[in-house]
Order: sequence, then C-alpha cells, then structure tokens
Amino acid sequence: MVQIYTKKGDMGLTSLLGGTVVAKDHMRVEAYGSIDEASSALSMAVNLTASDDLKNISRRIMKDLFIISAELAGNNQPAGTIPLDEEHVSWLEKNIDRLEALRPPQRGFVYPGATLASGAFDLARTIVRRAERRTISLAAAEYVNPIILKYLNRLSDMIYVMARVEEFNTLVDIITREVFRQMADDNGYVDKGLLEIAKKLAEASEQHAKKIGVPMVISVVDTGGNLVLSHRMDDALLVSIDIAANKAFTAVGVKLPTHKLTDLSQPGGALYGIQNTNNNRIVIFGGGYPLYSNGVLIGGLGISGGSVEEDMEVAEAAIKAVCPQN
Repeated sequence: MVQIYTKKGDMGLTSLLGGTVVAKDHMRVEAYGSIDEASSALSMAVNLTASDDLKNISRRIMKDLFIISAELAGNNQPAGTIPLDEEHVSWLEKNIDRLEALRPPQRGFVYPGATLASGAFDLARTIVRRAERRTISLAAAEYVNPIILKYLNRLSDMIYVMARVEEFNTLVDIITREVFRQMADDNGYVDKGLLEIAKKLAEASEQHAKKIGVPMVISVVDTGGNLVLSHRMDDALLVSIDIAANKAFTAVGVKLPTHKLTDLSQPGGALYGIQNTNNNRIVIFGGGYPLYSNGVLIGGLGISGGSVEEDMEVAEAAIKAVCPQN
C-alpha cells in the first residue's frame, strides 16, 4: 500500500514540477497553493447551488485553475498541460456579460453570503483575489505567463456575478414557492370538477388543432401545478409534452397567461429572470392560460405543438368553448 505521507517535507521543503526543491513558503508555492484553495471553495459552491448553469461554469473554471496550478508549479518548465491563452479570458468575459443580463441592476453595496451557495462563491472569490496578489508578487521576481494574471483578475469578477445570480435565483424561488403555498391554502389542490373540464378542454383543443392542421399536446394542471391531464395528438412533437405541462404550470404559478411574461421577464421587468427558477419550468411565451370557475382559480391549461400564435389560438378557442366565463 502506498502511504499518503512521505516525510520528505518535514524540513519545510517541497519539490516543484521538474524537481526543483524550494521552501514551502516560496512565492511560487504560495501562488499555486492559493489557486488550490480557490478551487476547493468553488467545489463547495458547486454542491450547494441548484443551478445547473452555475455548476457547469464552476467545473470549467476548476479545470482552468488546474492548468494555472500546473503552470505555476512547473517553474517555467513544460507542465504537461495546454497553457492558458486569451480564449480562456474571452470565455470568462462572455459569461460575465451573459450572467449580468440575468439579474436586476445592482444598487448599492452588497453584503456577501446571503445564501449558503452564494457564500461559498464569495469565499472562492476572495481566495482568487489572494491568489492574484500572490501571483503578482511572484511575477515581480520570476517570469509568469501574463495571461494568468489577466485570467485571475477577470475570474474574481466572474465569481462575484455568479454569487449575485445565485442570490437572485434563490429569492425568486422563495417568492414563487410562497405564491404556490398561498394558492394551495386558498383553493386546495384539486377542484373536484377539474378532470371533467380538462377532458372537455382537450376535446375542444383537438378539434381546433385539426381545423388548423397542427397536431398539439394539451395539458391541464390543478392549482398546485400537479398534472391532471396530458393529451398528445398523433404526430405531435415529443418535446411538446413537457412544454405544454410547463405552460400550464406557469399560468397557475403566476396567475397570468404565459404570453404576458414575455415583457415582464425582460431586463427591468417586474418578473425579470423568473424563467431561470423552478428548475427551468417557467415558460415566458404564449400558450399557457389560468383557468377560472366563478372567479376562482381552478387550474391551468397549456398548449404546445405549433407556433406561439397557433398554440395561443387553440388554447383560446378551447377556453371560449368550455369556460366562456374565464
């Protein structure tokens, strides 16, 4: 069995890649050691966030940090990895801009760590800042690939934005869950006549879909967003099964037709970024409608299979035929 300890470092010395022996507090060791810390903090954030997008970005960053560590530990010798280049920095910049568009404009100072996941991201960010400082000190004494400094500088901005997006996503999730809870308290999860209404809506929807020559998927959910009926016409797209159900879910969740979310979810809108919540079930284009009976919400209808305009046309025709008071 290979032992984890070798005793070779008992005198405070360690070997760089290539065999050069240096003190464990050497500037080069301090630099790549800080990179290792940052990667570990980022791995904690990966396991705390519910966002697949932030998980994927973090994992790509961790791979880049491994490359940086190898370069720094290589003492300017080939480290067996592809060196960092401008493409790595460009990738960071593109994702910073993309994530910035997913959250409201920031006003004022932000305290770090509003959630567990964002706290882990903020911890990683501060360690990256330290790694940058250590690498700057090293670069003043020895050669360092200048792209590394550029990457680390951009990386702290990247992780800062990731922390704020994580906080915003969590806030929207909390608000949405509260809306569903209140709906359940007010109306109960199942309207006893909803299944019969759903069957009639499916029939009316299919009739109109055949009239315009577009096979559709028709879904109806109750006030808790639970599926009551899913009806797929022959040759309707398989992807429309989930889309129709999510349209119905969204219509119930926000008590609005889904096409009205298109503008509300844009930057500056009252529901900006809502499409990134609820495991990406929120749909912000037309085809989903809340269903009412005597002014009381009883469920939601979702239609998918054609263009947005065709989906809306079929849904509105079905509602007019079955729930004219809606």
